[in-house]
Order: sequence, then structure tokens, then C-alpha cells
Amino acid sequence: MNVLGIETTCDETAAAVVCPGEGGRGRILSNEVLSQIAEHAAYGGVVPEIAARAHVEVLDRLIVRALDGAGLRLSDVDGIAVAAGPGLIGGVLIGLVTAKTLSLVARKPLIAVNHLEAHALTARLTDGIGFPYLLLLASGGHTQLVAVKGVGDYVRLGTTIDDAIGEAFDKVAKLLGLGYPGGPEVERMAESGDPERFALPRPMLGRREANFSLSGLKTALRIEAEKIAPLSSVDVADLCAGFQAAVVDVIVDRLRVAMRDFTDVAGHPTALVAAGGVAANGAIRRALTTQAGEAGLAFVAPPLALCGDNGAMIAWAGIERLRLGLVDDLTAPARARWPFAEPVAAA
Repeated sequence: MNVLGIETTCDETAAAVVCPGEGGRGRILSNEVLSQIAEHAAYGGVVPEIAARAHVEVLDRLIVRALDGAGLRLSDVDGIAVAAGPGLIGGVLIGLVTAKTLSLVARKPLIAVNHLEAHALTARLTDGIGFPYLLLLASGGHTQLVAVKGVGDYVRLGTTIDDAIGEAFDKVAKLLGLGYPGGPEVERMAESGDPERFALPRPMLGRREANFSLSGLKTALRIEAEKIAPLSSVDVADLCAGFQAAVVDVIVDRLRVAMRDFTDVAGHPTALVAAGGVAANGAIRRALTTQAGEAGLAFVAPPLALCGDNGAMIAWAGIERLRLGLVDDLTAPARARWPFAEPVAAA
């Protein structure tokens, strides 16, 4: 079973071909990703119109490259999977219309994939882990703790009530005059900083529910920065280190709550999994590895190349759904918003 995956929900244009491999894992035959960082850097964030135009300009060539890299023709694939949301609606439409066209012309099944579900299932692509597992899904637009019980069966144990973790990193980077994308820049500066210099809060620490709140932490950092302005490079490094340390503490605390709630909805987890762009952060990975070890769980995170948006995760989610006969017709809608997990109260 070879599936073509297409991803255009934000500022990466991606296409990949994946097939099942050994041990329950997937085998990535090709994985083409074209980033738009250069196009958006001057604006300090993603501009939807620019992103959509860039997808139009390169998507067809990227699909050809993915098929060539896999040594296949379109007629050789068994399905066409596409991220149908959530995301920037212009980009989502471009990917979805392209996938529908290919599906119609080649007479191949169409699988409209939830972008968040694809992140959630990436650990099965890379490590072949079994259900159920506890997932921290953290990116620029989403922060959730989820019990992954099976394909299409997800219970949200906690979410952010304001900023996503990746969004908070990006906003802090912009506040401190760092480059775009902000997350890697904050992490880089934090490596040489003193995380204890500034007394930054740990929002939601000790709360019963596994939710996050990061806007207060971001505001506290802004106040500290304004007190000592103009900022030296040492000041910026210390602020970044303090912010990152606070985020790590919050994640660990929220994770402990989610682990307790997990057993009520899904039994004992097989692993602790991190996915999404924030899963590339080294400090967060180390903290999650420690937390998993203390809980007697394996920690699984994708290789860095698969933490961000990519076509391979879409193709793999397509394989998971195609195996179960979960295919879509040409009326499948593009969705700017598309929740993929039911809240814990509905479990």
C-alpha cells in the first residue's frame, strides 16, 4: 500500500509517499518539504495570502518530485491523502482541490486527513507503538494533552485557554527582537542564559484540570524586559532561559495531571508521545524523557525533520484510515477549524 500525502495548511508545502514497513512502522519512500520562512521573515509571522500563493506556485512540482523520489507514477499509489484542515483556509483549499483533482483523474481513494490527527499518529509511523498512548501535541497554533485510544478515537485531557506554546515562543522572540521563526531563536539564546535571574510565574501550576495558560507568563516577561530596557545580549539570553524554564515546569506539572486522568479514560498508556513543532525543543524533550522515565513509560518523539509540518505524516494518517475503509468523496470540505479530540467530559 503506497499513499501520497499532501500538506499545505500553513507555511510549508509538502508532499510525500509512505508505505507500511516492518514492526508496525511506516516506510517513507520520499518526503519533500519546501519551507516559506524567507517569504514571511520580514513580517515576523505567517501572512496567509503569501502562504497561499507560494503553495500554488510549487505544489505540482513538489508532488512530481515526491513520486519520482519514490520511484512511482500516480497510477501506482493506492490512495491520496491530504490535510483538509485545520489551518489557513487558503492553503488548505489549494491542497484539497489538488488532491481531489488527482483522485478524480487517477481514480484513487481520497482521504481527507485532520492535520492534528496526522501529528498524533506520527509516533506510529516512526516507532510502531500501540494504542493507547498519552500525547502532548504542541505547535504554533495548538497545545493539547490527548489520550490516543485508536484511529479516530481521541480524548482531550487538557488544552490551552489562551496562547499555544509555540505561539508564546514566537511572541517572546518578537518582543525581544529575535528572528523568525521565534521558537528556535529563543531556545538558542536560552542555552547561554541564567534561568533563575528573573522570577517568572508558572501559570496553572497545581490546578486540577490539565489545561495550560501562557499569556500571563508572556506578559510577566514583557514587564521584566521593560524594567531593564535597553536590553543587552546577556539580558535577552537570561529572559529566554527564564521563559523556557517556566514553560518546561508548566508542561511537566500539566503532564502529571493528564497522566492521572488518562487511566480513567483509557487505562494504562503504552508511552508518552510528543508531536508538533514544539517537540523539536531540546529542553522540552529532556524534561519529557525524565517525566516518562519516572512514570515507567517509554518516551517517543519524531525525529526533528518530522516534528514540523510534512507530507509523510499526512500519508501515514491516510494509510491508517485507508486500512479501516475510512475514505472520503469529492464533497469533503476544507476546514479552517477542525477539532480532532473530544473533551475529557465526553469520554
